[in-house]
This record gives sequence, C-alpha cells and structure tokens, in this order.
Amino acid sequence: MRTLILLTTCMLLATVATTQAQNQPKEATAWSDKRRLLPDKLRSLPVGLTLWHTNNPCVPVLESDTYVWKHSTMIRAEAGDLDLVEAGSFIWYDSTGWHPNMQYDAQLFAEKFNCPGGKLKSGKVYTFDKNWRFGKKLYGGDALWYIIARDKTGKLYKGYGLIETEGKTSL
Repeated sequence: MRTLILLTTCMLLATVATTQAQNQPKEATAWSDKRRLLPDKLRSLPVGLTLWHTNNPCVPVLESDTYVWKHSTMIRAEAGDLDLVEAGSFIWYDSTGWHPNMQYDAQLFAEKFNCPGGKLKSGKVYTFDKNWRFGKKLYGGDALWYIIARDKTGKLYKGYGLIETEGKTSL
C-alpha cells in the first residue's frame, strides 16, 4: 500500500511540475534556430525588396570625442508597389548572435527614408542618408537591416542587407 501511495504521489507531482512548466511564458527570442542565418521574422518570407548600404564596410571617423560610423541605407521595392509593415535592424556584437536593435513603424520609416506614408513605389530608391552610428569607444559589429512590406493582395515580402561596422579607423 505504501508503494502505491508513493507512486501515486510521485505521478501527481510530476504532472503538476509538467503543467507549471508548460504554463510558464517562453523566453522571447529574435533568433531561435541558431543553425539558420536569418532571425525568425525574416525566414520564409519571399524576397521582394533590395536593401543595401554604402560605405560598407564602414570605418569610423573621430569627431571631437565621438566616433561616427557614416553610412547610408537604400531600399528599392522589386515586387511591385508595396506598403511598409516594419523596418529595422538586428545587431551582432558577440558570440550569441543576432539581437533586436531598431524597429521602425510606417511613420518613422517615412521620415527616415523620405518615403511618404511608407508607400514604396516599384523600382524607386528610398534613402536613409545619414544612418550613422555614434560611440565614445571603438568597437566593431555587424547590423542586419531589414524591411517587411505588403502588396495590394496582402502578401508579405522581405528585403535585408548587412552593414559591417569596423572597430578601427582604417581597413
């Protein structure tokens, strides 16, 4: 009888522990599958935009007491006229990989990229002219800029481009 009570108690405790673990909030991560290059939100979407940066790689210049990595970011819709859903970047600065960084809604995107209403016309280039990084210390790191946009049928497309920001003032 003792064995039956002990066995029943253990089973009950195991069930409670499993239920509690399943009900715990999962840690939000931008990049859950480290075997894949792209963060989760970008995988499986078809490419319909081109995104690139100049100067790339980007070396900093010292202005007063601040390092400035000066570069521009350009975007062009390739899959027809598109409406911005989201734009932003992930950064890679250590061995843990991609970390969420910037995220722009349509209003901020329209302002930074001179793209009224976040409406991307097919083939037109939109430029964030002074997409600069500032820092008091020299450090390198990569940023994966992305854009997600929707066509008139509701289909989502992505575009992405890597900027290499160097931790030294010359290559």
